[in-house]
Amino acid sequence: MDFKQAVKEVVADPRYKKNIEYGISRSGHPEGKVKFHITDLETNLESLRHHLLREEDYWKLKFLIHVHDTFKAEAAEGVSSIDPLSHESLARAFASEFTNDTDLLNIIQYHDENYALWKQFRSTGSYDDQRFISILNMIKDWDLFLAFTIVDGYTKGKDLEKLPWFINEVRQHKRTRVDESWIP
Repeated sequence: MDFKQAVKEVVADPRYKKNIEYGISRSGHPEGKVKFHITDLETNLESLRHHLLREEDYWKLKFLIHVHDTFKAEAAEGVSSIDPLSHESLARAFASEFTNDTDLLNIIQYHDENYALWKQFRSTGSYDDQRFISILNMIKDWDLFLAFTIVDGYTKGKDLEKLPWFINEVRQHKRTRVDESWIP
């Protein structure tokens, strides 16, 4: 699949153009609008590019950047990531119009799970093991998922402690090239 072309098609889509204008400055997203978040993530991607082994991974990450939060404007608030009206589910449905890559679609669906698990761990000292195991089994390309976790999570307003924590949790169970040295 040509993800470079898919990115071009995504950014030309009228739904995308409308939805990236959504957002106000808030906790975790002081940049406000989705389009400003995308700009930050593209900068992060460039800082990680030298770690990527394949050009295809660069374009998959770019695709993820442009799709993952694009449907926050249309999402129901306070629903789980698997709810059909969550921003994750809406983004996954949109992405499925451009790719049938199940792993990439799963990354879109579960891209915020690292944060949910981190919040549990930080407040209680533990997290939902079954939720974590489910993600471990759902995702195939852990290099891509963790690279995206860094790209999406290394921004102003985000708790940066979650990045090395989550990477190390995954590395205890899955083989991945990504380690703490990837964090800018």
